[in-house]
Amino acid sequence: MKHVVTFGEIMMRLSPPGFQRFVQARSFDVIYGGGEANVATNLANMGMAAEFVTRLPANDVGDACVNFLRQYGVSTRHIIRGGERLGIYFMEYGAAQRASKVIYDRANSSIATITRGMVDWKTVFADADWFHWTGITPAISAGAADALLEALQTAREMGIYVSCDLNYRKNLWKWGKKAGEVMPDLVALSDLAIGNEEDAEKVFGIKAAEVDVTSGKVSASQYLSVCEQLASRFPNLKRIAITLRGSLSATHNTWSGVLWDAGAFYTGPTYDIAFIVDRVGGGDSFGAGLIYGLRTYGDPQKALNFAIAASCLKHSIIGDFNLVSVSEVETLMKGDVSGRISR
Repeated sequence: MKHVVTFGEIMMRLSPPGFQRFVQARSFDVIYGGGEANVATNLANMGMAAEFVTRLPANDVGDACVNFLRQYGVSTRHIIRGGERLGIYFMEYGAAQRASKVIYDRANSSIATITRGMVDWKTVFADADWFHWTGITPAISAGAADALLEALQTAREMGIYVSCDLNYRKNLWKWGKKAGEVMPDLVALSDLAIGNEEDAEKVFGIKAAEVDVTSGKVSASQYLSVCEQLASRFPNLKRIAITLRGSLSATHNTWSGVLWDAGAFYTGPTYDIAFIVDRVGGGDSFGAGLIYGLRTYGDPQKALNFAIAASCLKHSIIGDFNLVSVSEVETLMKGDVSGRISR
């Protein structure tokens, strides 16, 4: 099977041990993560060939990041080296009614100074049949947005299936253009769009009526109109998926999703996640699960169910990556939510 290529930024993640606050911390745990890298790693962990493309500094920290990816089976052969630094983000784990907190330190990172022409996309896509990107990448800088557009144009020319996660990050769009000015041209070159319950509103002004995610109850049927409006605006989109998170507290959420597939509308099961260990990467685990499901099962409902179950399990794992097996996901899909010890 040909492999999946993802492109974007990976950062060093620094977190105080346990549930300490930043002001308490005297040490930080180090891991690496980022939306597109998370998808590639999750797919590789589930046995699919996956490659991550980015730009990293040519120093020991860049080497450590590459080695971190390689240990999970992700191909790094087309990562380019250069620039000044690796981006960093600090993560403070929330609990109960105290929300998690993220502080970014990613200005002038290596990928922020990437430009069109630095990546040989025809070589990158030579053995690929799927390309995945997120709305985080074009938000980083004008150069990153242009490099992504180049990748998308090449992918379309080569007949590569393209998926995108809208992933709106208001604090990143600082380089001169707003998301609504840049994203339409990029989404127009994609086949599958993924978003959470608010992304379509924040990027395109498309909103589900009468939704309150803080109530813990998010109705799937209310998002049919969101999918239909996105499909009308972007006729190239063959599929649209939306994750549905109801937030009762920082450590107690409900989790589900919907999939629009060429006019057919599928709704998935809802999981009550009563103790969240780490929700960062939850959307990426859904995206990776959906890609895996669509490529493996050929059944939209089963693919959606797999994506939701995979992401549900991610909430129990520290770090950005969803380190679960296909069999664990399929067990949950069958209804086993007991969490009983496996001996």
